[in-house]
Amino acid sequence: MVFNTQESAPGHQGASSTPGNLPATSLVICSRNRPKLLFECVQSILQGAELPTELCIIDQSDVEHPSLTALKTDRACEIRYLWTQSVGLGRARNAGIAAARHDILAFTDDDMVVPATWFGSLIRALVDAGRRSIVTGRVLPTAPETPGAFAPSTKIEEVREVYEGRVGKDVLWAGNMAMYRTVIAGIGAFDERLGVGSRFPSSEDNDFGFRLLEAGSRIIYAPEAVLYHRAWRTKQDHVSIGWSYGRGQGAYYAKYLSVRDPYMLRRMISDIIRHVLLFPRRVWREPHRACGDAVYVFALVSGAFEWLLTQPRTR
Repeated sequence: MVFNTQESAPGHQGASSTPGNLPATSLVICSRNRPKLLFECVQSILQGAELPTELCIIDQSDVEHPSLTALKTDRACEIRYLWTQSVGLGRARNAGIAAARHDILAFTDDDMVVPATWFGSLIRALVDAGRRSIVTGRVLPTAPETPGAFAPSTKIEEVREVYEGRVGKDVLWAGNMAMYRTVIAGIGAFDERLGVGSRFPSSEDNDFGFRLLEAGSRIIYAPEAVLYHRAWRTKQDHVSIGWSYGRGQGAYYAKYLSVRDPYMLRRMISDIIRHVLLFPRRVWREPHRACGDAVYVFALVSGAFEWLLTQPRTR
């Protein structure tokens, strides 16, 4: 499937071969066993009005990508395809950070569609915000690629937000974010026990965002930095996604549970109650989503208990 990303850039007259006045940047994209989605995402990046200095593709697929291993562009962007047999999104993001050569790091996911103006908007928002800030952007769903298909993680608000301290929710969309390398040095990399492909298959981004805020950084939501999350998952995927998201989120909550600090316990209880209340509202109109809510609650509790029983107590 080919998407026309130029529609999101009014007045755009074709991609420039010059990266404009952006500072040197590394864009990291991680993937595992989704070669078609990955290739189409890379295509949309390379059609942008402005490009990163380098594009680091971390591919954890079972086999190397047949097209990306030797992909070249005549524009000012070095494409670095890194095939690894490691597994786990947290581990893949860390591999991208380690491989990246520049001080400014941006991230996206393999099932995103990149409009022409996205990259420039994201990086300029970061430069304006300063070195202790992290910028995350808007994530809109595409039209369903099959009847009933959906995108599970979106952020559609149009108003800029600045998050500091304990905001009571997760506010970092890791598939659309940029930061200076120095903020990672201050808090550590992604927790490799969390994320797709791991024992607790989500919430590596939520954990990372929480640690950023706890360390005094700001997370800035810049709605002008728009990406599109492809709606390719089917209605039946609500259950498996509910399980994955719940397991990871429960583990993330459990990581910070403390009798001295009830913040994460309150958040976990609130999350459970919200999904329990959603179930009867959706059960007749959207039964697949209702099943996903029920599975999420069970998986959250399961993930939290397993984390507490198997992982060392660290802060």
